[in-house]
Amino acid sequence: MAGKTVNPTRMELTRLKGRLKTARRGHKLLKDKRDELMKQFMDVVRRNRALRAKVEQGLKEANAAFTVAAALMGPEVLEEALSCPRRSVSLEVSTRNIMSVNVPVFTFQTDSGEFADTELTGDELDAALEKMQAVFADMLELAQVEKTMQLLAQDIEKTRRRVNALEYVMIPETEQNIRYITMKLDENERGNTTRLMKVKEMVLQDAHHYQP
Repeated sequence: MAGKTVNPTRMELTRLKGRLKTARRGHKLLKDKRDELMKQFMDVVRRNRALRAKVEQGLKEANAAFTVAAALMGPEVLEEALSCPRRSVSLEVSTRNIMSVNVPVFTFQTDSGEFADTELTGDELDAALEKMQAVFADMLELAQVEKTMQLLAQDIEKTRRRVNALEYVMIPETEQNIRYITMKLDENERGNTTRLMKVKEMVLQDAHHYQP
């Protein structure tokens, strides 16, 4: 049944038909966006899975290298060497657009200095620090990818709700209202036709009655 506020006029019928056309076009665009977002999301999920495995393996290797360095240098010497780093890191955060979703892009740079005091470090510690730097780059990318996943998932859910609202609420209700108005206008048209025929019949009868 159509809503009680529907006004069964031709102007309202024209307005609803335009609204239905716009809703169907918007529904198609949103479905296309949702499908493309899902494709992008699955690509990011696969990248996240690969990065996470790479980071876990890199952390194991870096930890093993630090264990070797600590055993050769002694924990106190290792701590002293790491307490005065000679290399600094700068981090820049920007964004890129994926289907109208702004996702983060992390970029870091290190200067060309030494990791630590070269008088205290050995080859083992240098190797461990190199491994940690490599893992840090992967960890930063992993953080970027996971935030991208979160933002894409939120937009997919928002787009899905809008698609469902159009598909299961707005479009069916508009179609129902159009059918209701069309039926009412047809009924009015038939009623007017019937009345005109009766009037015509009465006029003809009166004309025949008053003929000389």
